[in-house]
Amino acid sequence: MPRLTVDTPTGPLTVTEQDGAITRVSWEEGGTDETPLLIEARRQLSEYFAGTRAAFDLPLHVAGSDFQRAVCDAMLAIPLGETRTYGDIARDLNHPAQAVGQACGGNPIPVIIPCHRVLGANGLGGFSGGTGIETKVWLLRHEGAAGLLI
Repeated sequence: MPRLTVDTPTGPLTVTEQDGAITRVSWEEGGTDETPLLIEARRQLSEYFAGTRAAFDLPLHVAGSDFQRAVCDAMLAIPLGETRTYGDIARDLNHPAQAVGQACGGNPIPVIIPCHRVLGANGLGGFSGGTGIETKVWLLRHEGAAGLLI
């Protein structure tokens, strides 16, 4: 599968493409493939980190259960600068908040699918990408959602 590594303020992100869609983003190095889709993903990620892009426009494919895809769709619906809680999404999907938290943690396409915008009822919740909570805080501050962190 073609992979391209993009340097970002949160560390190197490697974007993976399969069958014409982005299937994975991970905090690691190791991709030098330059397909048209990966070049576009690099451009959009660079714009996002430069503060000039509020939403991504890339074909995505989330492997997993219908529930995993529903949680990813719910995260995609959270606008830049806003947050929701695991409980909010759980109520919308009629599933327990813990299951939503696990699905958020299993998000295969972080940043583009903004799992960092989902918080616990009484705090930040977890984050499995980058350096963990520090990366989540950086992303939220970058997006102007840091008021909740003060």
